[in-house]
Amino acid sequence: MRNIVVIDAPSNLGLRPPAPGTVPGCYKLAGALREQGIVRRLGASEGGVVVPPRYDRGDWKEGDGVFNAAAIAAYTPRLADRIERHVRAGDFPLVLGGDCSIQLGASLALRRIGRYGIAAIDGSADFRHTGNSPSVGAAGGEELAIATGRGQADLSDIEGLRPYIRDEDVRLFGIRDGDEDLAELAELRIPTLPVGEIREGGAADVADAVLRTLETPVTDGFWVHLDADVLDPEVMPAVDAPDPGGLLPAELTSLLRVLVRSERCVGLNVTIYDPDLDPDGTAGALLADIVVAAFTQD
Repeated sequence: MRNIVVIDAPSNLGLRPPAPGTVPGCYKLAGALREQGIVRRLGASEGGVVVPPRYDRGDWKEGDGVFNAAAIAAYTPRLADRIERHVRAGDFPLVLGGDCSIQLGASLALRRIGRYGIAAIDGSADFRHTGNSPSVGAAGGEELAIATGRGQADLSDIEGLRPYIRDEDVRLFGIRDGDEDLAELAELRIPTLPVGEIREGGAADVADAVLRTLETPVTDGFWVHLDADVLDPEVMPAVDAPDPGGLLPAELTSLLRVLVRSERCVGLNVTIYDPDLDPDGTAGALLADIVVAAFTQD
């Protein structure tokens, strides 16, 4: 097995405040999973912490574009530097977020190296952009749109590398049946597997079929983005936007296992779990178990 390197990316810059005067607690994700022994259990190496700027939306208001944009634009290349170094060395970065905007760091890193795809395992497509919404704001709900070149240039065209990921190199797993983005994704021919189709086809078999399309020589490899809200809130309530109808733990484990064990998979990030919403730690323990099992169990 490749050397797994755990990198902390504790950024919450892409989420709205859960209440006035507070900040999103997902920046505690990395610490919570470390408390579950994830580094030791994976036999992983330490990759350190990429410290984000302070969360401060200032006088931002609806219609002003993405809030915390300057901070995200500054953080993304720094995170990309860390990820790029390990990918080039042949390591497998496991990036512990953070909100979903940290995916931009991975996407930028891989765009610097070559042409890579992304397998996004997420309860929603995170595809909001001004072409399908009256306004944007939270990058954590827009990162796939930004990564594919949609959105303001200070985020979508860092280093003049827009798009970081081509539409045809995106694969989506686990969005809810009936999601409002399904029509647009179909029009763009972005392969999308909602929960119902994964369940009907069997998670491992579905993942294996999609994996074959990611293992073609067209791309140099692919990255896996995991958002904890892909799980049903009955088992994962500790997310900012719990939505019924998600995957069950065994389904997610099977799906993730097939993807991360591919020789062409170059890394994984984990996002959105919020320890502030999980006082007894059971949801965090489950998430750690799923990630560990994907790498270590047959």
